[in-house]
Amino acid sequence: MSLRGVHQAVILAAGESSRCWPLCEGSHKALIRLLGRPLIVWTLQALARAGIRQAIIVQSAERPIERVLAEEPAAKIELDLSYVTQEKPSGMGDALLQAKAHLGERFIVLNPQQITVDRWLEPMIQKASQTGAVAVLAALKTEQPDKYGMLKLEGDRALDLVEKPGRDEAPSQLRVAGIYLLAHSFFDLYRQVEPGSYAFEAALARLMRTQDVRLVIGQMKNPSLKYPWDLLGLARALISEQIVRTQIADSALIAKSAVITGPVLIGEGAQIYERAIIKGPCYLGDEVTVGSGSLVRSYCDLERQVLIGAQAEAARSIFQPGAHTHSGYFGDSVFDRGAHAGAGTITANLRADRGEIFSTVKGERVATGLQALGAIVGAESRMGIGVLLMPGVLIGSRCTIGPGTLVKQNVPSDTLLYLKQDQIISSAKD
Repeated sequence: MSLRGVHQAVILAAGESSRCWPLCEGSHKALIRLLGRPLIVWTLQALARAGIRQAIIVQSAERPIERVLAEEPAAKIELDLSYVTQEKPSGMGDALLQAKAHLGERFIVLNPQQITVDRWLEPMIQKASQTGAVAVLAALKTEQPDKYGMLKLEGDRALDLVEKPGRDEAPSQLRVAGIYLLAHSFFDLYRQVEPGSYAFEAALARLMRTQDVRLVIGQMKNPSLKYPWDLLGLARALISEQIVRTQIADSALIAKSAVITGPVLIGEGAQIYERAIIKGPCYLGDEVTVGSGSLVRSYCDLERQVLIGAQAEAARSIFQPGAHTHSGYFGDSVFDRGAHAGAGTITANLRADRGEIFSTVKGERVATGLQALGAIVGAESRMGIGVLLMPGVLIGSRCTIGPGTLVKQNVPSDTLLYLKQDQIISSAKD
């Protein structure tokens, strides 16, 4: 695919990912793994398919993206990669400014979880060519304008940008989708706005008010990763696209009594024990273990060295590398790296009235838009036997949840939570 002179992309991956807590604490959401690869790798591959030849990755001062990508097989990333750093999180504009010296006349700007970006770029380039627009933005409809930058428009032309308006104040139903085709002259406008976390959006709004900015309105799904539960939608999209037939590695050990119905991908060294049932579409990575009598089904993503213990059920859930469970039910949930769940753990994933599930993010009650959502559990947290997790709860990293505890609200990282109860011992004859 030729993009007619647009060969560079800037990936903004230096932010704190704070709204994605408790996932990727101490890391970046770009490095969350799905189907065995970091999210940013899936995005880089999509850029390569679209004809982009160079990607400039803006990362934090700790350089986590660069370290992880250095360990990925080179064949997976067919792009010329370069890196710049943003010393402290100061918004998208400041992050983009770090890449300015590396950029030509036209370039793409996006966040690192745009795994379907290849479906957008050709129509965006065509729009720029046909209209002579100075910029083209990807746009999507939303019923939650208070979460996004909303667009004022006339036809396919963007006239202004309103950040997170109320439902009654939204100028349209269209939001920016996080993919931008910009010209180098954007930096001239950026220098004119007040510095700050929203300087990029302010410069973009000024660009819309003064020059020709067009929209490509997507009819396709474009999974985002603003909140931790959004990862479930990303996994579903990737599994649907990438796993279309059953593939089982030669070194995988599958018990004769196990039942596998595809499409399923099972990696090297995986072990599926007696009477286990795997119902695709699902991904089971290298060295995954599924215990006797367990059921794994419906868009599960089990990353490297995940253990699903005997007599457990997992559905539409994601387990990052090294997460372990014993028996229990895990529905519409995410367990980060090394999280452990004791026997009898239950994630409640539906409200009793089957209504929309709400969660709490940075102290605010947030509508998830989901009617099925279990728990999001941070890295290396551990739960004793019989723990019960209510829908939409977020558990931080390195927590310990005592046996028999009912978790009804978020648990901060590095917390010990247990149930205090009285034990009464008396003679059976009393």
